[in-house]
Amino acid sequence: MKALIFAAGLGTRLKPLTNDRPKALVTVNGVTLLEHVIRRLSAQGFDEIVINVHHFADLIIDFLRQKHNFGLTIHVSDERDCLLETGGGIKKALPLLTQSGEQPFLIHNVDILSNADLRTLFEEHRASGADATLLVSQRKSSRNLLFDNDKRLRGWMNLDTRQTKPRDFDDMELRDLDGRAFSGIHIISPTLFRDFDAWQGKFSVIDFYLSLVESRMIKASEQEGLHLIDVGKLENLEQAARFLA
Repeated sequence: MKALIFAAGLGTRLKPLTNDRPKALVTVNGVTLLEHVIRRLSAQGFDEIVINVHHFADLIIDFLRQKHNFGLTIHVSDERDCLLETGGGIKKALPLLTQSGEQPFLIHNVDILSNADLRTLFEEHRASGADATLLVSQRKSSRNLLFDNDKRLRGWMNLDTRQTKPRDFDDMELRDLDGRAFSGIHIISPTLFRDFDAWQGKFSVIDFYLSLVESRMIKASEQEGLHLIDVGKLENLEQAARFLA
């Protein structure tokens, strides 16, 4: 199974820790975030991984070399010239993810630690026939994805401003939709690969998904007992340490 780890971010919310290192090499309980994610992926059967890099890219490349790629097939998608955001990062990494054949692949933010069952998520995605599957939860968030009763993505909403995408929704429509917070973990099938052709430069993968809600099946997945921590914030590092301990 294949996976893409987003490790190119600037890590501004983790300053001053990221003044001299990338977010991916910030440690929790003495182990870097990147190693935590790689080892979790490996333990659940993912053996080919692409990692995108930008901020302090050389440090990540050196780290992987020192760790002998953790005994896995690991490729680096180099974004040092331009940070491409989540959608652009996927598009740039596609040639690396498809060089051994087109298969679904999992995407995992490097600053997310969780107890998610990634193998089950992958198998569920394959069995559903969805073009993409997004792991979601009911945790508190000011921005939610909107799904219908069949767990199919229909839109996005900022709960503070009431802004919605990809269009305006009236109150009756919103009552029929379930809001869920996105986990930063999702799976894309080859049926979506050609859809990236129309997108250029920097763009958000959520905007990409929202542009396809009428033509593609993009579904939500929830896991009972899911515990997820966004370690992209300084205030969450202590919580992450307790979780891993």
